[in-house]
Amino acid sequence: MGGRRLSAHFTAVDWGVLAAYLVFTTVLGARLAGKQATIRDFFLGGRKLPWPAVSGSIIATEISAVTLISVPAIVYGRGGDLTYLQLGLGAILARVIVGVWFVRAFYEREIYSPYDYVGDRLGPPARTVATWLFVLGAVLGQSVRVLLTALILQLISGIPVSTSIWIIGAFAAAWTLLGGITTVIWTDVMQFFVFLIAMFAGLAFVLIDLPGGWGELWSTAAEAGKLRLWDVRPDPKIAFTLWAALLGNTIMCLGAYGTDQMMAQRMFCCRGRRQAGYAIITSSVAQLIAVLAAFVGLGLFAFYQRPENALGEEALRLVAANKDNIFPLFILDRMPVGMTGLIIAGIFAAAISSLDSALAALSQTVVSGVYRPWRERRADSVIGESAASERHYLRVSKVLVVVWALVLAGMAQVSRLALDRYGDILNLALAMATYTWGALLAAFMLALLRLKVDHRGVLWAAPLSVLTVFAITWHQPWAQATTAALAGLIVVAWLARPRSRAMPDTALVVVAGGLAVFLCSFNYLSDGEIRYLSVAWPWNVPIGFVVAFALGYLLGRRPARTIPGEPCHCS
Repeated sequence: MGGRRLSAHFTAVDWGVLAAYLVFTTVLGARLAGKQATIRDFFLGGRKLPWPAVSGSIIATEISAVTLISVPAIVYGRGGDLTYLQLGLGAILARVIVGVWFVRAFYEREIYSPYDYVGDRLGPPARTVATWLFVLGAVLGQSVRVLLTALILQLISGIPVSTSIWIIGAFAAAWTLLGGITTVIWTDVMQFFVFLIAMFAGLAFVLIDLPGGWGELWSTAAEAGKLRLWDVRPDPKIAFTLWAALLGNTIMCLGAYGTDQMMAQRMFCCRGRRQAGYAIITSSVAQLIAVLAAFVGLGLFAFYQRPENALGEEALRLVAANKDNIFPLFILDRMPVGMTGLIIAGIFAAAISSLDSALAALSQTVVSGVYRPWRERRADSVIGESAASERHYLRVSKVLVVVWALVLAGMAQVSRLALDRYGDILNLALAMATYTWGALLAAFMLALLRLKVDHRGVLWAAPLSVLTVFAITWHQPWAQATTAALAGLIVVAWLARPRSRAMPDTALVVVAGGLAVFLCSFNYLSDGEIRYLSVAWPWNVPIGFVVAFALGYLLGRRPARTIPGEPCHCS
Protein backbone atom coordinates (compact mmCIF):
# COMPACT_ATOMS: atom_id res chain seq x y z
CA MET A 1 0.00 0.00 0.00
CA GLY A 2 3.06 2.20 -0.02
CA GLY A 3 2.76 5.49 -1.83
CA ARG A 4 -0.96 5.13 -2.49
CA ARG A 5 -3.56 7.29 -0.85
CA LEU A 6 -5.31 4.98 1.59
CA SER A 7 -8.64 6.75 1.39
CA ALA A 8 -8.83 5.79 -2.29
CA HIS A 9 -9.56 2.22 -1.16
CA PHE A 10 -12.83 3.39 0.39
CA THR A 11 -14.91 3.70 -2.78
CA ALA A 12 -18.16 5.46 -3.58
CA VAL A 13 -19.96 2.13 -3.12
CA ASP A 14 -18.53 1.85 0.40
CA TRP A 15 -19.62 5.39 1.19
CA GLY A 16 -23.08 4.46 -0.07
CA VAL A 17 -23.22 1.40 2.16
CA LEU A 18 -22.13 3.47 5.14
CA ALA A 19 -24.73 6.16 4.46
CA ALA A 20 -27.50 3.61 3.83
CA TYR A 21 -26.72 1.81 7.07
CA LEU A 22 -26.84 5.00 9.13
CA VAL A 23 -30.10 6.15 7.52
CA PHE A 24 -31.72 2.73 7.95
CA THR A 25 -30.65 2.50 11.60
CA THR A 26 -31.87 6.02 12.33
CA VAL A 27 -35.30 5.51 10.74
CA LEU A 28 -35.86 2.08 12.26
CA GLY A 29 -34.74 3.20 15.71
CA ALA A 30 -37.11 6.16 15.59
CA ARG A 31 -40.07 3.99 14.53
CA LEU A 32 -39.43 1.43 17.25
CA ALA A 33 -39.13 4.10 19.93
CA GLY A 34 -42.75 5.23 19.86
CA LYS A 35 -43.94 8.37 21.63
CA GLN A 36 -41.88 9.71 24.53
CA ALA A 37 -44.30 11.71 26.68
CA THR A 38 -42.56 11.53 30.06
CA ILE A 39 -39.07 11.08 31.42
CA ARG A 40 -40.17 7.57 32.46
CA ASP A 41 -40.65 6.80 28.76
CA PHE A 42 -37.49 8.66 27.76
CA PHE A 43 -35.17 7.06 30.33
CA LEU A 44 -36.83 3.76 31.27
CA GLY A 45 -38.60 2.88 28.03
CA GLY A 46 -41.78 2.56 30.07
CA ARG A 47 -40.16 -0.47 31.74
CA LYS A 48 -41.52 -2.70 29.02
CA LEU A 49 -38.50 -3.62 26.91
CA PRO A 50 -37.82 -7.35 26.32
CA TRP A 51 -34.75 -8.72 28.10
CA PRO A 52 -33.08 -10.18 24.95
CA ALA A 53 -33.03 -6.69 23.44
CA VAL A 54 -31.64 -5.25 26.65
CA SER A 55 -28.96 -7.96 26.72
CA GLY A 56 -27.92 -7.15 23.15
CA SER A 57 -27.79 -3.46 24.05
CA ILE A 58 -25.49 -4.15 27.01
CA ILE A 59 -23.17 -6.11 24.73
CA ALA A 60 -23.13 -3.38 22.08
CA THR A 61 -22.38 -0.71 24.68
CA GLU A 62 -19.58 -2.74 26.22
CA ILE A 63 -17.88 -3.81 22.98
CA SER A 64 -17.57 -0.49 21.16
CA ALA A 65 -14.98 0.22 18.48
CA VAL A 66 -12.23 -0.24 21.06
CA THR A 67 -12.72 -4.02 21.13
CA LEU A 68 -13.20 -4.33 17.37
CA ILE A 69 -9.99 -2.47 16.57
CA SER A 70 -7.69 -2.56 19.58
CA VAL A 71 -7.95 -6.23 20.60
CA PRO A 72 -6.69 -7.45 17.18
CA ALA A 73 -3.93 -4.84 17.41
CA ILE A 74 -2.82 -6.01 20.87
CA VAL A 75 -2.64 -9.65 19.76
CA TYR A 76 -0.91 -8.72 16.48
CA GLY A 77 1.71 -6.47 18.05
CA ARG A 78 5.13 -7.37 19.39
CA GLY A 79 4.80 -9.55 22.48
CA GLY A 80 1.04 -9.83 21.96
CA ASP A 81 -0.83 -13.01 22.87
CA LEU A 82 -4.24 -14.19 24.13
CA THR A 83 -3.79 -13.24 27.79
CA TYR A 84 -6.26 -10.36 27.34
CA LEU A 85 -9.03 -12.99 27.21
CA GLN A 86 -8.40 -13.89 30.86
CA LEU A 87 -10.25 -10.73 31.83
CA GLY A 88 -13.44 -12.39 30.60
CA LEU A 89 -13.49 -14.59 33.71
CA GLY A 90 -13.95 -11.60 35.98
CA ALA A 91 -16.47 -10.03 33.62
CA ILE A 92 -18.70 -13.13 33.65
CA LEU A 93 -18.45 -13.58 37.43
CA ALA A 94 -19.37 -9.93 38.00
CA ARG A 95 -22.41 -10.23 35.71
CA VAL A 96 -23.73 -13.15 37.73
CA ILE A 97 -23.31 -11.25 41.00
CA VAL A 98 -25.05 -8.18 39.58
CA GLY A 99 -27.86 -10.24 38.05
CA VAL A 100 -28.53 -12.25 41.22
CA TRP A 101 -27.87 -9.66 43.94
CA PHE A 102 -27.70 -6.06 42.73
CA VAL A 103 -30.81 -6.25 40.55
CA ARG A 104 -32.95 -6.98 43.61
CA ALA A 105 -32.10 -3.54 44.95
CA PHE A 106 -32.85 -1.93 41.58
CA TYR A 107 -36.44 -3.22 41.69
CA GLU A 108 -37.30 -2.55 45.34
CA ARG A 109 -39.08 0.56 44.12
CA GLU A 110 -39.20 2.55 40.89
CA ILE A 111 -35.90 4.37 40.58
CA TYR A 112 -33.89 5.55 37.60
CA SER A 113 -30.34 4.72 38.63
CA PRO A 114 -28.17 3.07 41.32
CA TYR A 115 -27.54 6.59 42.60
CA ASP A 116 -31.22 6.98 43.48
CA TYR A 117 -30.86 3.84 45.58
CA VAL A 118 -27.77 5.26 47.28
CA GLY A 119 -29.66 8.48 47.98
CA ASP A 120 -32.65 6.65 49.43
CA ARG A 121 -30.45 4.63 51.78
CA LEU A 122 -27.72 7.11 52.76
CA GLY A 123 -29.28 10.50 52.10
CA PRO A 124 -29.55 12.98 49.18
CA PRO A 125 -25.93 14.25 49.48
CA ALA A 126 -24.69 10.70 48.79
CA ARG A 127 -26.80 10.58 45.63
CA THR A 128 -25.29 13.86 44.47
CA VAL A 129 -21.75 12.61 45.05
CA ALA A 130 -22.46 9.34 43.22
CA THR A 131 -24.00 11.25 40.31
CA TRP A 132 -20.95 13.45 39.84
CA LEU A 133 -18.62 10.47 40.16
CA PHE A 134 -20.46 8.83 37.28
CA VAL A 135 -20.33 12.04 35.25
CA LEU A 136 -16.55 12.26 35.69
CA GLY A 137 -15.97 8.60 34.78
CA ALA A 138 -18.29 8.71 31.76
CA VAL A 139 -16.69 11.84 30.33
CA LEU A 140 -13.19 10.39 30.72
CA GLY A 141 -13.99 6.89 29.39
CA GLN A 142 -16.34 7.66 26.51
CA SER A 143 -14.23 10.43 25.05
CA VAL A 144 -11.51 7.87 24.28
CA ARG A 145 -13.94 5.63 22.38
CA VAL A 146 -14.98 8.58 20.25
CA LEU A 147 -11.33 9.40 19.60
CA LEU A 148 -10.57 5.89 18.33
CA THR A 149 -13.35 5.95 15.76
CA ALA A 150 -12.35 9.44 14.65
CA LEU A 151 -8.79 8.20 14.05
CA ILE A 152 -10.17 5.35 11.92
CA LEU A 153 -12.37 7.72 9.88
CA GLN A 154 -9.36 9.92 9.26
CA LEU A 155 -7.40 6.90 8.04
CA ILE A 156 -10.05 5.73 5.57
CA SER A 157 -11.48 9.02 4.38
CA GLY A 158 -8.97 11.74 5.02
CA ILE A 159 -11.51 13.63 7.15
CA PRO A 160 -9.60 15.42 9.97
CA VAL A 161 -9.88 13.84 13.42
CA SER A 162 -11.55 16.92 14.90
CA THR A 163 -14.25 16.93 12.21
CA SER A 164 -14.84 13.20 12.62
CA ILE A 165 -15.34 13.63 16.37
CA TRP A 166 -18.05 16.22 15.83
CA ILE A 167 -19.76 14.02 13.22
CA ILE A 168 -19.91 11.13 15.68
CA GLY A 169 -21.21 13.41 18.42
CA ALA A 170 -23.94 14.79 16.15
CA PHE A 171 -25.22 11.33 15.19
CA ALA A 172 -25.16 10.14 18.81
CA ALA A 173 -27.15 13.15 19.98
CA ALA A 174 -29.67 12.71 17.16
CA TRP A 175 -30.24 9.03 17.92
CA THR A 176 -30.73 9.76 21.62
CA LEU A 177 -33.13 12.63 20.98
CA LEU A 178 -35.26 10.54 18.60
CA GLY A 179 -36.60 8.26 21.29
CA GLY A 180 -34.49 8.22 24.41
CA ILE A 181 -33.32 4.93 25.84
CA THR A 182 -35.73 2.93 23.67
CA THR A 183 -34.07 4.14 20.47
CA VAL A 184 -30.66 3.63 22.06
CA ILE A 185 -31.44 0.02 22.95
CA TRP A 186 -32.97 -0.96 19.59
CA THR A 187 -30.15 0.65 17.61
CA ASP A 188 -27.70 -1.13 19.91
CA VAL A 189 -29.31 -4.46 19.01
CA MET A 190 -28.62 -3.74 15.35
CA GLN A 191 -25.03 -2.82 16.18
CA PHE A 192 -24.61 -6.15 17.95
CA PHE A 193 -25.32 -8.09 14.75
CA VAL A 194 -23.05 -5.80 12.72
CA PHE A 195 -20.26 -6.47 15.25
CA LEU A 196 -20.64 -10.19 14.65
CA ILE A 197 -20.59 -9.72 10.88
CA ALA A 198 -17.48 -7.53 11.12
CA MET A 199 -15.55 -10.03 13.24
CA PHE A 200 -16.58 -13.11 11.24
CA ALA A 201 -15.86 -11.33 7.95
CA GLY A 202 -12.46 -10.16 9.16
CA LEU A 203 -11.46 -13.67 10.24
CA ALA A 204 -12.91 -15.25 7.10
CA PHE A 205 -11.02 -12.99 4.70
CA VAL A 206 -7.78 -13.51 6.61
CA LEU A 207 -8.20 -17.28 6.29
CA ILE A 208 -9.10 -16.98 2.60
CA ASP A 209 -5.85 -15.08 1.94
CA LEU A 210 -3.73 -17.58 3.89
CA PRO A 211 -2.78 -20.54 1.61
CA GLY A 212 -2.51 -22.80 4.65
CA GLY A 213 -5.78 -21.59 6.11
CA TRP A 214 -6.49 -22.25 9.76
CA GLY A 215 -3.51 -24.58 10.12
CA GLU A 216 -1.08 -21.90 8.98
CA LEU A 217 -2.69 -19.32 11.27
CA TRP A 218 -2.36 -21.63 14.26
CA SER A 219 1.21 -22.80 13.55
CA THR A 220 2.52 -19.30 12.82
CA ALA A 221 0.95 -17.94 15.99
CA ALA A 222 2.30 -20.87 18.03
CA GLU A 223 5.84 -20.35 16.78
CA ALA A 224 5.68 -16.71 17.79
CA GLY A 225 4.35 -17.56 21.28
CA LYS A 226 1.04 -15.84 20.64
CA LEU A 227 -1.18 -18.70 21.84
CA ARG A 228 -0.35 -18.16 25.50
CA LEU A 229 -3.64 -17.73 27.37
CA TRP A 230 -2.72 -17.88 31.06
CA ASP A 231 -0.36 -15.62 32.92
CA VAL A 232 -0.12 -16.46 36.62
CA ARG A 233 2.64 -14.03 37.54
CA PRO A 234 1.74 -12.15 40.74
CA ASP A 235 2.98 -8.83 39.36
CA PRO A 236 0.39 -6.05 39.90
CA LYS A 237 2.03 -3.98 37.18
CA ILE A 238 0.94 -6.45 34.47
CA ALA A 239 -2.62 -5.84 33.24
CA PHE A 240 -3.44 -9.24 31.78
CA THR A 241 -2.86 -11.87 34.48
CA LEU A 242 -5.10 -14.49 36.05
CA TRP A 243 -5.07 -12.60 39.36
CA ALA A 244 -5.99 -9.35 37.67
CA ALA A 245 -8.86 -11.19 35.96
CA LEU A 246 -10.28 -12.99 39.00
CA LEU A 247 -9.77 -10.24 41.57
CA GLY A 248 -9.12 -6.92 39.89
CA ASN A 249 -11.44 -7.30 36.91
CA THR A 250 -14.27 -8.87 38.91
CA ILE A 251 -14.39 -5.89 41.25
CA MET A 252 -13.93 -3.52 38.32
CA CYS A 253 -16.84 -5.09 36.43
CA LEU A 254 -19.06 -4.96 39.52
CA GLY A 255 -18.53 -1.24 39.36
CA ALA A 256 -19.03 -1.13 35.59
CA TYR A 257 -22.18 -3.26 35.33
CA GLY A 258 -23.71 -2.59 38.73
CA THR A 259 -23.05 1.09 39.39
CA ASP A 260 -22.15 2.73 36.07
CA GLN A 261 -25.41 4.13 34.74
CA MET A 262 -24.41 3.46 31.14
CA MET A 263 -24.82 -0.27 31.81
CA ALA A 264 -27.21 -0.23 34.75
CA GLN A 265 -29.76 1.97 32.99
CA ARG A 266 -30.62 -0.88 30.64
CA MET A 267 -31.55 -3.18 33.53
CA PHE A 268 -34.01 -0.55 34.79
CA CYS A 269 -35.86 -0.79 31.46
CA CYS A 270 -36.87 -4.45 31.82
CA ARG A 271 -40.34 -5.67 32.78
CA GLY A 272 -39.20 -7.00 36.13
CA ARG A 273 -36.33 -8.11 38.33
CA ARG A 274 -36.09 -11.59 36.84
CA GLN A 275 -35.91 -10.25 33.28
CA ALA A 276 -33.23 -7.72 34.28
CA GLY A 277 -31.16 -10.54 35.76
CA TYR A 278 -31.50 -12.56 32.57
CA ALA A 279 -30.38 -9.54 30.52
CA ILE A 280 -27.14 -8.86 32.39
CA ILE A 281 -26.15 -12.53 32.82
CA THR A 282 -26.76 -13.51 29.18
CA SER A 283 -24.78 -10.47 28.03
CA SER A 284 -21.74 -12.62 28.89
CA VAL A 285 -21.96 -13.57 25.20
CA ALA A 286 -19.90 -10.41 24.69
CA GLN A 287 -16.83 -12.46 25.57
CA LEU A 288 -17.29 -14.44 22.35
CA ILE A 289 -16.86 -11.25 20.32
CA ALA A 290 -13.65 -10.56 22.23
CA VAL A 291 -12.47 -14.09 21.36
CA LEU A 292 -13.26 -13.48 17.68
CA ALA A 293 -11.37 -10.17 17.81
CA ALA A 294 -8.35 -11.93 19.33
CA PHE A 295 -8.38 -14.57 16.59
CA VAL A 296 -8.54 -11.80 13.99
CA GLY A 297 -5.32 -10.48 15.56
CA LEU A 298 -3.70 -13.93 15.22
CA GLY A 299 -4.83 -14.08 11.60
CA LEU A 300 -3.41 -10.65 10.81
CA PHE A 301 -0.08 -11.67 12.31
CA ALA A 302 0.07 -14.85 10.22
CA PHE A 303 -1.02 -12.99 7.09
CA TYR A 304 1.62 -10.27 7.30
CA GLN A 305 4.38 -12.76 8.10
CA ARG A 306 4.24 -13.96 4.51
CA PRO A 307 6.75 -11.97 2.37
CA GLU A 308 4.25 -11.35 -0.42
CA ASN A 309 1.87 -9.69 2.06
CA ALA A 310 4.42 -7.42 3.71
CA LEU A 311 3.15 -3.97 4.61
CA GLY A 312 4.14 -1.16 2.29
CA GLU A 313 6.07 1.92 3.33
CA GLU A 314 3.02 4.05 4.09
CA ALA A 315 1.26 1.26 5.98
CA LEU A 316 4.38 0.53 8.05
CA ARG A 317 4.58 4.17 9.00
CA LEU A 318 0.94 4.22 10.05
CA VAL A 319 1.23 1.05 12.14
CA ALA A 320 4.43 2.33 13.76
CA ALA A 321 2.61 5.53 14.70
CA ASN A 322 -0.44 3.65 16.04
CA LYS A 323 -0.73 -0.15 16.07
CA ASP A 324 -4.54 0.19 16.17
CA ASN A 325 -4.30 0.95 12.44
CA ILE A 326 -3.47 -2.65 11.49
CA PHE A 327 -7.01 -4.03 11.17
CA PRO A 328 -8.42 -0.96 9.34
CA LEU A 329 -5.50 -1.23 6.89
CA PHE A 330 -6.34 -4.87 6.20
CA ILE A 331 -10.02 -3.98 5.72
CA LEU A 332 -9.16 -1.27 3.22
CA ASP A 333 -6.61 -3.29 1.27
CA ARG A 334 -8.05 -6.83 1.21
CA MET A 335 -11.82 -6.77 1.58
CA PRO A 336 -14.19 -6.41 -1.37
CA VAL A 337 -16.07 -3.25 -2.21
CA GLY A 338 -19.26 -2.98 -0.18
CA MET A 339 -18.08 -5.28 2.59
CA THR A 340 -15.49 -2.65 3.50
CA GLY A 341 -18.28 -0.10 3.80
CA LEU A 342 -20.38 -2.39 6.01
CA ILE A 343 -17.53 -3.14 8.42
CA ILE A 344 -16.51 0.50 8.67
CA ALA A 345 -20.20 1.28 9.25
CA GLY A 346 -20.12 -1.19 12.11
CA ILE A 347 -17.05 0.49 13.61
CA PHE A 348 -18.62 3.92 13.16
CA ALA A 349 -21.92 2.72 14.66
CA ALA A 350 -20.06 1.13 17.58
CA ALA A 351 -18.75 4.52 18.60
CA ILE A 352 -22.20 6.06 18.23
CA SER A 353 -23.69 3.18 20.22
CA SER A 354 -21.37 3.77 23.16
CA LEU A 355 -21.73 7.54 22.95
CA ASP A 356 -25.53 7.65 22.75
CA SER A 357 -25.64 5.33 25.77
CA ALA A 358 -23.43 7.80 27.63
CA LEU A 359 -25.60 10.75 26.57
CA ALA A 360 -28.78 9.08 27.81
CA ALA A 361 -27.15 8.09 31.10
CA LEU A 362 -25.52 11.47 31.70
CA SER A 363 -28.72 13.35 30.95
CA GLN A 364 -30.82 11.10 33.19
CA THR A 365 -28.48 11.16 36.18
CA VAL A 366 -28.10 14.93 36.13
CA VAL A 367 -31.87 15.47 35.82
CA SER A 368 -32.90 13.04 38.55
CA GLY A 369 -29.86 13.40 40.80
CA VAL A 370 -29.09 17.12 40.56
CA TYR A 371 -31.57 19.26 38.63
CA ARG A 372 -34.84 17.86 39.93
CA PRO A 373 -33.86 17.99 43.64
CA TRP A 374 -32.49 21.52 43.11
CA ARG A 375 -35.71 22.68 41.47
CA GLU A 376 -37.84 21.17 44.20
CA ARG A 377 -35.76 22.82 46.93
CA ARG A 378 -35.92 26.12 45.06
CA ALA A 379 -39.71 25.89 44.96
CA ASP A 380 -39.57 25.27 48.72
CA SER A 381 -41.99 22.39 48.27
CA VAL A 382 -42.22 19.14 46.34
CA ILE A 383 -43.39 19.75 42.82
CA GLY A 384 -46.26 17.51 41.86
CA GLU A 385 -45.97 14.96 39.09
CA SER A 386 -48.26 16.92 36.81
CA ALA A 387 -48.17 16.59 33.05
CA ALA A 388 -46.69 20.10 32.85
CA SER A 389 -43.79 19.29 35.19
CA GLU A 390 -43.13 16.02 33.37
CA ARG A 391 -42.95 17.86 30.06
CA HIS A 392 -40.56 20.36 31.63
CA TYR A 393 -38.20 17.64 32.82
CA LEU A 394 -38.40 15.96 29.41
CA ARG A 395 -37.38 19.21 27.71
CA VAL A 396 -34.50 19.70 30.13
CA SER A 397 -33.38 16.11 29.53
CA LYS A 398 -33.21 16.68 25.78
CA VAL A 399 -31.27 19.93 26.20
CA LEU A 400 -28.78 18.08 28.41
CA VAL A 401 -28.32 15.41 25.74
CA VAL A 402 -27.05 18.12 23.38
CA VAL A 403 -24.91 19.72 26.09
CA TRP A 404 -23.24 16.42 26.99
CA ALA A 405 -22.64 15.63 23.31
CA LEU A 406 -20.66 18.87 23.07
CA VAL A 407 -18.75 18.11 26.27
CA LEU A 408 -17.80 14.57 25.23
CA ALA A 409 -16.75 15.67 21.77
CA GLY A 410 -14.56 18.34 23.34
CA MET A 411 -13.03 15.84 25.77
CA ALA A 412 -12.28 13.48 22.88
CA GLN A 413 -10.01 16.17 21.50
CA VAL A 414 -8.25 16.49 24.86
CA SER A 415 -7.88 12.71 25.35
CA ARG A 416 -5.36 12.59 22.49
CA LEU A 417 -2.89 14.14 24.94
CA ALA A 418 -3.18 11.15 27.31
CA LEU A 419 -2.62 8.47 24.67
CA ASP A 420 1.16 8.38 25.09
CA ARG A 421 0.79 7.52 28.81
CA TYR A 422 -0.94 4.18 28.13
CA GLY A 423 0.57 3.18 24.79
CA ASP A 424 -2.64 2.09 23.07
CA ILE A 425 -6.31 3.02 22.91
CA LEU A 426 -7.59 -0.12 24.67
CA ASN A 427 -5.57 0.43 27.83
CA LEU A 428 -6.37 4.14 27.77
CA ALA A 429 -10.13 3.58 27.35
CA LEU A 430 -10.33 0.95 30.07
CA ALA A 431 -8.12 2.89 32.47
CA MET A 432 -9.88 6.25 32.24
CA ALA A 433 -13.16 4.98 33.69
CA THR A 434 -11.42 3.23 36.60
CA TYR A 435 -10.77 6.49 38.42
CA THR A 436 -14.35 6.61 39.75
CA TRP A 437 -15.74 3.06 39.67
CA GLY A 438 -14.15 2.12 43.02
CA ALA A 439 -15.82 5.02 44.82
CA LEU A 440 -19.14 4.36 43.06
CA LEU A 441 -19.09 0.68 44.01
CA ALA A 442 -18.21 1.54 47.61
CA ALA A 443 -21.13 3.97 47.91
CA PHE A 444 -23.53 1.38 46.50
CA MET A 445 -22.24 -1.38 48.78
CA LEU A 446 -22.49 0.86 51.86
CA ALA A 447 -26.15 1.32 50.95
CA LEU A 448 -26.82 -2.28 49.90
CA LEU A 449 -25.31 -3.87 53.02
CA ARG A 450 -27.54 -1.71 55.23
CA LEU A 451 -24.70 -0.68 57.50
CA LYS A 452 -25.33 1.96 60.13
CA VAL A 453 -23.80 4.77 58.09
CA ASP A 454 -25.03 7.92 56.42
CA HIS A 455 -23.93 10.19 53.61
CA ARG A 456 -21.05 11.85 55.54
CA GLY A 457 -18.68 8.97 54.83
CA VAL A 458 -19.33 8.95 51.09
CA LEU A 459 -19.02 12.72 50.95
CA TRP A 460 -15.40 12.64 52.14
CA ALA A 461 -14.26 9.15 51.14
CA ALA A 462 -15.15 9.52 47.44
CA PRO A 463 -12.69 12.33 46.59
CA LEU A 464 -9.93 10.61 48.56
CA SER A 465 -10.60 7.39 46.62
CA VAL A 466 -10.44 9.11 43.22
CA LEU A 467 -7.32 10.99 44.28
CA THR A 468 -5.64 7.75 45.38
CA VAL A 469 -6.15 6.19 41.95
CA PHE A 470 -4.88 9.37 40.33
CA ALA A 471 -1.80 9.36 42.59
CA ILE A 472 -0.74 5.81 41.71
CA THR A 473 -1.31 6.46 37.99
CA TRP A 474 0.43 9.76 37.34
CA HIS A 475 3.86 10.63 38.77
CA GLN A 476 4.96 13.69 36.86
CA PRO A 477 5.83 16.81 38.92
CA TRP A 478 2.52 18.48 37.99
CA ALA A 479 0.63 15.37 39.15
CA GLN A 480 2.51 15.24 42.45
CA ALA A 481 1.79 18.92 43.07
CA THR A 482 -1.88 18.42 42.19
CA THR A 483 -2.17 15.42 44.51
CA ALA A 484 -0.55 17.26 47.39
CA ALA A 485 -2.76 20.32 46.93
CA LEU A 486 -6.03 18.39 46.67
CA ALA A 487 -5.22 15.99 49.53
CA GLY A 488 -4.35 18.94 51.73
CA LEU A 489 -7.52 20.78 50.71
CA ILE A 490 -9.68 17.80 51.70
CA VAL A 491 -8.01 17.55 55.11
CA VAL A 492 -8.33 21.30 55.75
CA ALA A 493 -11.99 21.26 54.70
CA TRP A 494 -12.73 18.46 57.16
CA LEU A 495 -10.86 20.12 60.04
CA ALA A 496 -12.64 23.40 59.33
CA ARG A 497 -16.05 21.87 59.98
CA PRO A 498 -17.88 23.01 63.14
CA ARG A 499 -16.59 21.16 66.19
CA SER A 500 -20.08 20.00 67.06
CA ARG A 501 -20.21 17.96 63.89
CA ALA A 502 -16.68 16.58 63.77
CA MET A 503 -15.36 13.84 66.03
CA PRO A 504 -11.63 13.56 66.90
CA ASP A 505 -11.31 9.97 65.68
CA THR A 506 -12.81 10.71 62.28
CA ALA A 507 -10.64 13.80 61.89
CA LEU A 508 -7.62 11.56 62.45
CA VAL A 509 -8.89 9.20 59.74
CA VAL A 510 -9.17 12.02 57.21
CA VAL A 511 -5.72 13.40 58.06
CA ALA A 512 -4.18 9.94 57.73
CA GLY A 513 -6.05 9.32 54.48
CA GLY A 514 -4.90 12.60 52.98
CA LEU A 515 -1.30 11.92 53.98
CA ALA A 516 -1.42 8.42 52.49
CA VAL A 517 -2.76 9.75 49.19
CA PHE A 518 -0.05 12.40 49.14
CA LEU A 519 2.67 9.78 49.63
CA CYS A 520 1.25 7.54 46.86
CA SER A 521 2.30 10.01 44.19
CA PHE A 522 5.96 10.11 45.20
CA ASN A 523 8.85 7.96 44.12
CA TYR A 524 11.09 5.78 46.23
CA LEU A 525 14.63 4.40 45.81
CA SER A 526 15.24 0.75 45.02
CA ASP A 527 18.75 -0.50 44.20
CA GLY A 528 19.79 3.06 43.53
CA GLU A 529 17.00 3.61 40.95
CA ILE A 530 14.00 5.90 41.22
CA ARG A 531 10.73 3.96 41.16
CA TYR A 532 7.08 4.82 41.59
CA LEU A 533 4.25 3.17 43.44
CA SER A 534 2.02 2.09 40.57
CA VAL A 535 -0.16 -0.80 39.43
CA ALA A 536 -1.81 -1.89 36.17
CA TRP A 537 -5.25 -0.40 35.54
CA PRO A 538 -7.31 -3.54 36.50
CA TRP A 539 -6.23 -2.90 40.10
CA ASN A 540 -7.35 0.73 40.14
CA VAL A 541 -10.96 -0.11 41.02
CA PRO A 542 -10.14 -2.56 43.87
CA ILE A 543 -7.80 0.02 45.39
CA GLY A 544 -10.31 2.82 44.97
CA PHE A 545 -13.06 0.60 46.40
CA VAL A 546 -11.08 -0.38 49.52
CA VAL A 547 -10.19 3.25 50.23
CA ALA A 548 -13.75 4.51 49.68
CA PHE A 549 -15.50 1.69 51.54
CA ALA A 550 -13.20 1.79 54.58
CA LEU A 551 -13.24 5.58 54.90
CA GLY A 552 -16.93 5.69 54.02
CA TYR A 553 -17.71 3.39 56.92
CA LEU A 554 -15.35 5.05 59.42
CA LEU A 555 -16.44 8.59 58.56
CA GLY A 556 -20.12 7.82 58.08
CA ARG A 557 -20.86 5.75 61.17
CA ARG A 558 -24.18 6.67 62.68
CA PRO A 559 -23.70 8.73 65.86
CA ALA A 560 -25.08 7.40 69.09
CA ARG A 561 -27.48 10.31 69.26
CA THR A 562 -28.73 12.31 66.31
CA ILE A 563 -27.64 15.95 66.38
CA PRO A 564 -30.67 18.23 66.93
CA GLY A 565 -31.83 19.90 63.75
CA GLU A 566 -29.77 17.62 61.49
CA PRO A 567 -31.69 14.89 59.66
CA CYS A 568 -30.20 11.42 59.86
CA HIS A 569 -30.34 9.41 56.62
CA CYS A 570 -29.06 6.21 58.16
CA SER A 571 -29.82 2.60 57.58
